[in-house]
Amino acid sequence: MGYNKFNKRGFRDKKDKQVPKNEGMTVTVRQIKDKDGNVTSDVNGALRVLKKKLMRDGFFQEIRERGHFTSKGEKKRKAKAAGKRRYLKKLEKRQTELGY
Repeated sequence: MGYNKFNKRGFRDKKDKQVPKNEGMTVTVRQIKDKDGNVTSDVNGALRVLKKKLMRDGFFQEIRERGHFTSKGEKKRKAKAAGKRRYLKKLEKRQTELGY
């Protein structure tokens, strides 16, 4: 008897299970009925929700960062400047609230 890949043990088991994959972000499009009984899909609302989810996830920021090459030194300088801004903002807030 020759080699047959379909006679392998467990071949059918894996194919028949249909395991749901982690497909990433999903947004459902709502079906809206108006007073006449017509059904319309709210695609613009779904797009708005998707954009919000992507923004919270940091997707757009990552796309912006990957748009061009940034060297290691440049990343360090940006991180240091961001930390300095945060610190100065914190000091200013403390100055207005507590007076010192």
